Amino acid sequence: MNNFFYVLNGKKIKRYFFVFAAALFAAGIIYVEKNHVTVFSEESSGAAIYSISTEKKVVALTFDISWGDKRTEPILKVLKDKNINKATFFLSSPWSKSHPELVKAIQTQGYEIGSHGHKHTNYSELSDEEIKKQLTAAHTILTDVTGKAPVLLRLPNGDFDKRVLKTADQLGYTVIQWDTDSQDWMNKGVDTIVKRVVNKAHPGDIILMHASDSVEQTHEALPVIIDQLREKGYEFVTVSDLLQEAGVNGTQVRDQAWLQQQLDIASGM
Repeated sequence: MNNFFYVLNGKKIKRYFFVFAAALFAAGIIYVEKNHVTVFSEESSGAAIYSISTEKKVVALTFDISWGDKRTEPILKVLKDKNINKATFFLSSPWSKSHPELVKAIQTQGYEIGSHGHKHTNYSELSDEEIKKQLTAAHTILTDVTGKAPVLLRLPNGDFDKRVLKTADQLGYTVIQWDTDSQDWMNKGVDTIVKRVVNKAHPGDIILMHASDSVEQTHEALPVIIDQLREKGYEFVTVSDLLQEAGVNGTQVRDQAWLQQQLDIASGM
């Protein structure tokens, strides 16, 4: 009886050990995705870039726009007043088509423009055919509006899986994520936005901000962010400048479905 008790508990212990090990492995993968330059798919069919490994104190301010016409101009004014000559804007194609004058204003100030897709939804939930349709539609519209084909892509909500990466790669895009999230769309207050960005920024960083009407405090936080980062010795560049700064090396992508699969396998042992 005692022997059976120890064998049974030994099996449970073994099972819990593997679950724990899988959880640690999953956490390690997430950590790698967060802190490394890029995340590759298993088939090397695309990459999502979060930051660039460099010792130079350079960062890229990036702004996503998907709707509204009240916030873009104030943000552009701050950038101009602060002599920020380089920044990257990711524009959704419906917004660009309905606000060509604001797109022109972004171009006139010399800022880089990338695609933010067409429909603002999670592309990982779409079929392969629909993913391609969305990216192609955005590409056509942005090319027509700006006169230049975009080569950088930030997916709506930053959502992707290996299929999305593969399709983006086939269409000639480099997928751009971020390492520092301002969370400005949450409107937690100017000080909170400033602290998040300034405290987290690092050499080679890609900083996520927004210029849609959902953000109410970005234009107030931005000048303070710029001043404080400059005091720390940072210069502002475009995402393309960062890509030229260093070679892109990284680890395999592991999406949530893969992580859950590993946990399920481990828990069933």
